[in-house]
Amino acid sequence: MSKMEVKTSLLDNMIGVGDMVLLEPLSEDSFIGNLKNRFDHNEIYTYIGSVVISMNPYKPLPIYTAEKVEEYRNRNFYELSPHIYALADEAYRSLRDQDKDQCILITGESGSGKTEASKFVMSYVAAVCGKGQEVNKVKEQLLQSNPVLEAFGNAKTVRNDNSSRFGKYMDIEFDFKGDPLGGVISNYLLEKSRVVKQPRGERNFHIFYQLLSGASEDTLKKLKLDRDFSKYNYLSLDSATVNGLDDAASFRTVRNAMQIVGFMEDEVQSVLELVAAVLKLGNIEFKPESRVNGFDESRVKDKNDLKEMCELLGLEQSVLERAFSFRTVEAKMEKVSTTLNVAQAYYARDALAKNLYSRLFSWLVNRINESIKAQTKVRKKVMGVLDIYGFEIFEDNSFEQFIINYCNEKLQQIFIELTLREEQEEYVREGIEWTNIEYFNNAIICDLIENNQNGILAMLDEECLRPGTVTDETFLDKLNTVCAEHQHFESRQSKNSKFLTDHSLPHNCFRIQHYAGKVLYRVEGFVDKNNDLLYRDLSQAMYKANHSLIKLLFPEGNPSKVNLKRPPTAGFQFKASVGTLMKNLLTKNPNYIRCIKPNDKKAAHIFTDSLVCHQVRYLGLMENVRVRRAGYAFRQAYEPCLERYKMLCKQTWPHWRGQARDGVEVLLTDLQVPVEEFAYGRSKIFIRNPRTLFFLEEKRRQCLEDLATLIQKIFRGWKSRRQFLLLKKSQVVVAAWYRRYAQQKKYQKIRCSALVVQSFIRGWKARKILRELKYKKRCEEAVTTISAYWHGTQVRREYRKFFRANAGKKIYDFTIQRIMQKYFLGLKKTTLSMSPIDKSWPAKPYGFLEGTHQELRRIFHLWRCKKYRSKFTKEMKATYEEKLAASELFKDKKALYPSSVGQPFKGDYVELSKNPKYQKLNSLVEDKVLLADVVSKINRANGKGAPRMFLLTKNNFVLADQKTGQVKTSVPLPDLSSVSVSTQNDGFFALRVKEGATSAAKGDFLLSSDRLIEIITKLHRIGSASADRNQIKIDISDEFLVQFKQDKVCVKFIQGAPKNGNGVICKRKNNRLLEVSVPSP
Repeated sequence: MSKMEVKTSLLDNMIGVGDMVLLEPLSEDSFIGNLKNRFDHNEIYTYIGSVVISMNPYKPLPIYTAEKVEEYRNRNFYELSPHIYALADEAYRSLRDQDKDQCILITGESGSGKTEASKFVMSYVAAVCGKGQEVNKVKEQLLQSNPVLEAFGNAKTVRNDNSSRFGKYMDIEFDFKGDPLGGVISNYLLEKSRVVKQPRGERNFHIFYQLLSGASEDTLKKLKLDRDFSKYNYLSLDSATVNGLDDAASFRTVRNAMQIVGFMEDEVQSVLELVAAVLKLGNIEFKPESRVNGFDESRVKDKNDLKEMCELLGLEQSVLERAFSFRTVEAKMEKVSTTLNVAQAYYARDALAKNLYSRLFSWLVNRINESIKAQTKVRKKVMGVLDIYGFEIFEDNSFEQFIINYCNEKLQQIFIELTLREEQEEYVREGIEWTNIEYFNNAIICDLIENNQNGILAMLDEECLRPGTVTDETFLDKLNTVCAEHQHFESRQSKNSKFLTDHSLPHNCFRIQHYAGKVLYRVEGFVDKNNDLLYRDLSQAMYKANHSLIKLLFPEGNPSKVNLKRPPTAGFQFKASVGTLMKNLLTKNPNYIRCIKPNDKKAAHIFTDSLVCHQVRYLGLMENVRVRRAGYAFRQAYEPCLERYKMLCKQTWPHWRGQARDGVEVLLTDLQVPVEEFAYGRSKIFIRNPRTLFFLEEKRRQCLEDLATLIQKIFRGWKSRRQFLLLKKSQVVVAAWYRRYAQQKKYQKIRCSALVVQSFIRGWKARKILRELKYKKRCEEAVTTISAYWHGTQVRREYRKFFRANAGKKIYDFTIQRIMQKYFLGLKKTTLSMSPIDKSWPAKPYGFLEGTHQELRRIFHLWRCKKYRSKFTKEMKATYEEKLAASELFKDKKALYPSSVGQPFKGDYVELSKNPKYQKLNSLVEDKVLLADVVSKINRANGKGAPRMFLLTKNNFVLADQKTGQVKTSVPLPDLSSVSVSTQNDGFFALRVKEGATSAAKGDFLLSSDRLIEIITKLHRIGSASADRNQIKIDISDEFLVQFKQDKVCVKFIQGAPKNGNGVICKRKNNRLLEVSVPSP
């Protein structure tokens, strides 16, 4: 960055105050007013030092684009306007560059945008870290774990359409380069009571509605479900559909996300079966049935849903039905079985549904952890993201709100401790004297809840474990006895007399004064929810299920591992989880995001002051500002400080040549800032009061205005001077060009005048010479004309006596000559066809030209035939010669001939060389094959034909088997004496073998082929071409003899009607006669 370039800052173009530490005056009203002012201008992020306050805008804002990611990448925290990306970038760079493990704590009440904030943090980190196939796969799996957990852990509430009903802490693990390796997710306190009952206006978990809306008909049929929400008791109907939520599309997103994370198809099916089982479980109803002993026993009303649920889980119906009707209690070596009444059966059913869903959710988290955990064992850097429920104060607060608020007390405690420790460490690091800060320490409230001896959770566990009658009232009595004197505990029935007449405190409630305010808790349900009991009979029944997941979810149901020890209570488990979380957070550098909900209507542009004020109080934001401002409100490194304010002092403007700290000292001395208002650290300047900072900003603003005026003045002068010089230069150029143009015009005018004069003179001279030449020519022509007329007169006088005697003959010869000339010119203009078969010819104009007309026609025909033949290739010539030979042999002799004229003679009709079946046959034939075709060899016994391969070479012909290619007969051509055919439209021909020849033993060959004309033509041409052998004779007759071995058979051809659509039919009449019936043409 150049020295003249001004760096951006949080203070530039600030709407309200971007950092609450700089708010002046500081009060609750000014704090909320500043938030409202920024919210109205769509500035939803505000700082308290390094803490980010996030307001839920309830509308999409264009501040999360890829351009914004690049804008905040590798930038100082206070360099740009407040944004969640700035905090994410600071945390990521500290982890990558300084090797410090980080954690980002996101807190706020339901609907304040905690889940979205965690998504923005993860998406930013995914965008700025490294790239690569494996890295991208890890990032995609980490990001796609969110839709799965939201589907199973989020629900629509009156405050939020996508409220997280569980706490989530994700550790993202990075390598030394800052590339993600994997992650680990921890979940806290799923609100499993929502499975069986939802408050009015709220929904069950998203996955139930997504499954029924988005699954295919085939999937629903397998799960034995129906799309109608009203058929399931566990689904709230008044809020089944939510505006803006597409459950069907969300289901497809969840299925895709599970596939990306690494779930197998059978695992997904198992999960959906358990979700369907929970829905079916809610439809099971009970009815009372009296027994002989007078006790009531519960029975299932309609067993259809029970049957379908058992089929889904692979469980025997009778086993689960008994578990809903009886309870077995084991004590030492004894077992006692008691019946369950209807109320207890419903309690058992709901307990099973809650446990089944809760354990399924825990299994999902563990399964996701298996997929996203780091595969390498190298040392890892860790960034934790905590998305957990905020402090809750409802009209009716129960056990869930109590432990949620306990968790927030612990988070507030660690927040104060880490903030003070960070402040103190920075003061010591910079060499500034540290003064103790007075603040409220909520450790006393944490001790009231978690003390192992007399804490509320310890007493609740003790009450749940003691024998005898245990109720919520006995628990409250115990609290009133032990905690009566505690200053943060209030109860109407305690020994403290000042609460006896407090009518705002009911008798069945107690009140705790939390750091965020007083909260009234109703003790009803505390004992049951803390016990979280599931009857052992139900656990054992579940373990018997033939399902891949159920045995994993209910390991305590294994009869061989019966544990009579009571399972830990919900409060004990949560306290241990919070303790582990606190230890984990203390090992990391914390970063805080405080989420605030602007209104209860989930609408944009609405800011409810009272609601925001309530959240500001219980989030302890004012306390946070006071802690931050207790010492020095603002601190900044010397270099950016000098760069920002150097124009306020002539000695530092425009460039300071020395150390940055010396420049800041000169600057503050010149501005006469009181010494008690600032302190010099080792690398930073510390400013005590925001008024001092605003004084510097105001001076800088005035100075920038003066500098802007000066720059404008200089720029305008430079611009005007530049414009003048440009005009002056332009004027000189224009004048030069004009003078040149004027001289050119003058020259052109003189030149044109000279040319005109020259042209007139040349024209006058040319016309004069022309007149002289014309006169001379006329004189010459006149002499010639007179001479011609004179000689003509003399000749006419001399030859007049001879002309009259020969005039008739000359006129006749001239007329005949003119007619013939016209005739030949007419033929020349006529377009005649060049086709040899075209017989058209112009008509003769006169009878005396008949002989000439025919002779010219003959000569033209011979000429165009010669031209046509000159275009023939060698192959075409051979083909036409064969066609000509066929014409000489068969024209007007064989009825089959006309149909063969238009068919070309191909020769090889079976592709002998290309067909692998005939490769062996091709190798056996030594000469070139002139013709290869399939013919029928006629059997003398019945007149039927058998297919044979017929191969013809220059020296012999071969008959071979069509299927195998095996040679049956090979006859040399000199052994053939003649070929006999009929005159009919058939393909029969007989090859006559000479008597006494070597091939005569088998006799003659009677064959049939559609290509008879081509076969006999080629045979005849081969005989004609050979000088050493006799030409094969062609006999054409409708009756001829064929020698079959020792017998001669007469083959007779007759015309007859075709039968059954058949063509030529050959039948044996007797031993000496074969009759061939040929259809009439």
